Amino acid sequence: MPKRSEEMLMDLWMSLLLVWITCVPCVSMTPIAGQSKSTQSGGSTAVASGLGEGQRLLSRAKRGWVWNQMFVLEEFSGPDPILVGRLHTDLDVRNKSIKYVLAGEGAGTIFAIEPLTGNIHAMKRLDREEKAEYTLTAQVINAETDEPLEPPSEFIIKVQDINDNPPQFIKGPYRASVPEMSAVGTTVTQVTATDADDPVYGNSAKLVYSILEGQPYFSVDPNSATIKIALHGMDREMREEYLVVIQAKDMGGHMGGLSGTTTVTITLTDINDNPPKFSKSLYEFVIPEDLPTGKMGGKVKANDRDIGENAKSTYNILEGDEQGMFEITTDTQTQEGILRLKRPLDYESKKAYTLKVEATNIRSEPISGGPFKDTATVKIVVEDSDEPPVFSKPIYFLEVNENAPIDTVIGAVTARDPDATGSLVRYVIDRHTDLERQFNINVNDGKITLAKPLDRETDMWHNITVTATESRNHSQISRAIVAIRVMDINDNAPEFATEYEAFLCENGKPGQVIQTVSAVDKDDPIQGHYFDYRLVPEMLNNPNFTIKNNQDNSISVLAKHDTFRRQKQEMYFLPIIVTDNGNPPMSSTNTLTIRVCGCSKDGIVQSCNVEAYVLPIGLSMGALIAILACIILLLVIVVLFVTLRRHKNEPLIIKDDEDVRENIIRYDDEGGGEEDTEAFDIATLQNPDGINGYLPRKDIKPDLQFMPRPRKACFIELFVFTRYRCGSQMLLAYKRLK
Repeated sequence: MPKRSEEMLMDLWMSLLLVWITCVPCVSMTPIAGQSKSTQSGGSTAVASGLGEGQRLLSRAKRGWVWNQMFVLEEFSGPDPILVGRLHTDLDVRNKSIKYVLAGEGAGTIFAIEPLTGNIHAMKRLDREEKAEYTLTAQVINAETDEPLEPPSEFIIKVQDINDNPPQFIKGPYRASVPEMSAVGTTVTQVTATDADDPVYGNSAKLVYSILEGQPYFSVDPNSATIKIALHGMDREMREEYLVVIQAKDMGGHMGGLSGTTTVTITLTDINDNPPKFSKSLYEFVIPEDLPTGKMGGKVKANDRDIGENAKSTYNILEGDEQGMFEITTDTQTQEGILRLKRPLDYESKKAYTLKVEATNIRSEPISGGPFKDTATVKIVVEDSDEPPVFSKPIYFLEVNENAPIDTVIGAVTARDPDATGSLVRYVIDRHTDLERQFNINVNDGKITLAKPLDRETDMWHNITVTATESRNHSQISRAIVAIRVMDINDNAPEFATEYEAFLCENGKPGQVIQTVSAVDKDDPIQGHYFDYRLVPEMLNNPNFTIKNNQDNSISVLAKHDTFRRQKQEMYFLPIIVTDNGNPPMSSTNTLTIRVCGCSKDGIVQSCNVEAYVLPIGLSMGALIAILACIILLLVIVVLFVTLRRHKNEPLIIKDDEDVRENIIRYDDEGGGEEDTEAFDIATLQNPDGINGYLPRKDIKPDLQFMPRPRKACFIELFVFTRYRCGSQMLLAYKRLK
């Protein structure tokens, strides 16, 4: 009640103030007799009634104008111009020879003055929000001469505010968020409204806020417009979004005030206030025993009403997996628990598993109370499957000696059917891994035997694949690798590491190392190689060379004297026996070729040519050139002779057109020149048929002695080749026999 009385008193005072503002300017413009006189008298003093004794008398300067500050209400309109106020000067004593002039902001357009009376009128409707005050200048001039009678005087006309603008929320509509389950009084957000009216005059811009929609969930402070939680236990899982309408009213919220509204969309953000919950308490899965490891065997799901990070959970196996057969992981997309195999299942050893699975929120410290976890039971039944045979080993390592006899048993592989039925297993070698068919296997017991001899020096390892197949189901196949190592035996004799060719200087010294010889052996004994070198028995007392063991499986060949000459013997052949340390030992004879060469004084080989010993002693280079020239000359003569005969078209050999018989006699024994003609019976050569009393020769085959007679007489030309000695060379010549 006191508040209501205070509001009524405030409204009364506002009404009186408006009446005073409107009426006082008009009253103040009317001349006061005492005032006019005192103004005209010049230096007279103004006496205030009721002054006590001893009070000081105040004096004032002369004023020519009399008016108060002028006001005009905004948005005021009517059929006639609005009287704003009246200007008056002391010079205006019913003197019709003066007039008032107005200048400044809005003069002549917004404001007009009556020249004789000084009344100022507003010609247009004014808006304080556009312009709050106008500064004008008034002056009194002579109406006839337009000469100023007083200096100009400046005054202000203020536009008085009225409540013509409602509050506005410039930044609306608003969006805000607050965590769910927040306490009552928790601040959500703050809104702000503005009013274009004058905030210092009256209550036109005094705003009061209220909530029109959104109760009882939220409240708003009437002065600060702060929105707060008004209801306890607001749960996002029940309702996530709210629409709140806020009103701002001016005039302090009283009747007649203007108002504006805005909307605030408030969202409740999630907190971890809900635990995960399995959709079922018991899950059952049937998993075949041949399911590969790492594959999914089933899914479980714990639902969480929260969202985002608050809804994420991890899964664990608490009980029932003592052997570590399973693992459970979280699908990040669906938040499901994926049950996978870590080890292969075996129906024959265990047919069922019962697991206890737990789902726990990732966030370890939820805002609300716990527990934030849940458990479920998972029952797994193992389904029997027809499994392939299982080898006792994934890889078998076997050994066999090289050159072992055929059908030697190298080793065996074993496989069994893991199923309860226990089917028989048959073994086969994959021939793609044994293209040369060097091995065989017994189909029933898996024994591997040798089919062909093996040579370690050719292949040291043989890798074959053996397949095991169930006899009652041929589709069930398994494979195993068998690595066979060929063991070495001493079946290769050592030999020289390379084909050595040594060079011996004619001027070499006795004991000089001619060549260092080493040997190699294709065998690979465990204890390593050790070679023994010796000369062949018939060369033990070799006068030219000897050998020395270097204690590193090599020897050095040494010269025994320094009388080696190329003219005497160019090359020497030294056979050496090399024996290994195998069981039994193997040996081979290798020949070292030693060439005698001419060397410099420093022992550098210079020439190993054969001319040094091919030519007889004492034959100089000039003699050799002469012999070659002689041979060339003879060849030129023969070529010229043949050319001349062809030029004359005379054949060198007369042949019958129908039958030609030719006897070619070849012999290799050295002859004495012309004396070689006596070694042949010319009559026999001319008559090979033995006619005219000549007997056939016994040293010629019968089929060559008697040839068929020609039908015509023929001439046989026989050429007897004779050797001549030209200097030291044997030259070949011929003569013609008819």
